[in-house]
Amino acid sequence: MLDVHRLRLLRELERRGTLAAVARALSYSPSAISQQLAQLENETGVRLLEHVGRGVRLTEQARILVTHTDAILGHLEVAEAELAASLTEVTGTLRVASFQSVLLALAPAALSLLAERHPGLRVEITQQDAGGAFAGLLSHDFDLVLGEEYPGQPHPPMSGVDTEDLAFDEMRIALPATGPHSRAHASLADLADTPWVLDPPDSPTGRWARTLCHDAGFAPDVRFESSDLLLQVHLVETGHAATLLPDLVWTDRPRTVGLHHLPGRPRRRLFTGVRHGAALHPAPRAFRDGLHHGLRLARAGS
Repeated sequence: MLDVHRLRLLRELERRGTLAAVARALSYSPSAISQQLAQLENETGVRLLEHVGRGVRLTEQARILVTHTDAILGHLEVAEAELAASLTEVTGTLRVASFQSVLLALAPAALSLLAERHPGLRVEITQQDAGGAFAGLLSHDFDLVLGEEYPGQPHPPMSGVDTEDLAFDEMRIALPATGPHSRAHASLADLADTPWVLDPPDSPTGRWARTLCHDAGFAPDVRFESSDLLLQVHLVETGHAATLLPDLVWTDRPRTVGLHHLPGRPRRRLFTGVRHGAALHPAPRAFRDGLHHGLRLARAGS
């Protein structure tokens, strides 16, 4: 009988790439990981790893084993979810990865609701971009992640992930309320000479914003580059830049900048993701309910 723990170590090596990365993620030493995988080789009777330079890579036989390991761990996670759902209380630890706008706007209300309804549930939240978050979800670093999708920038489908829509959030042009860069009425094409603050170009938001500007006939003059929405808001408030902001930013805060609709009023899609095996687990279900509760409060207060 193959040892499930050792199978998981092999799977983690396939996902993370190096023994050192697996050791860091699971709080082992690299030598301990090597010993466990050597024992797995003895159990299977086949070679699972081959040395490449200073590292190792999985053999074809190891990759076959990883495919079956994914199925085994998925079945075990379904069993855990069903056991947890049979209990009257939601307990344990839920590890969440989210990006800033949701953390600012919806997470506090969700956490308050969970503290009231499920005091035995511990929620740990990490601010993380969607790409890294979904990789962490599949590596079991997180139990629930937030994703976002922009028009013309579809999020790639991910095998083994159960997604659920949270909201559709309009994106608008944000301009200083006063000063040389303010406008009573503004279209995107009017802002070719305006300084901008945008997300980095390799991020979904940054790619989408730059594409939008190029489609309007100009390359944006990006003076500031940051994924920090509060910094973006501050630079617009103080008259130094324009940007594109989601409406969710203005939850529980006054609108201190000029906001203008974009052509077609584009919206980003916000969604949550959990592993298929954990989709029925009461802890992520409770957090998803909490986010929807936060969204209702945000819309009621807008």
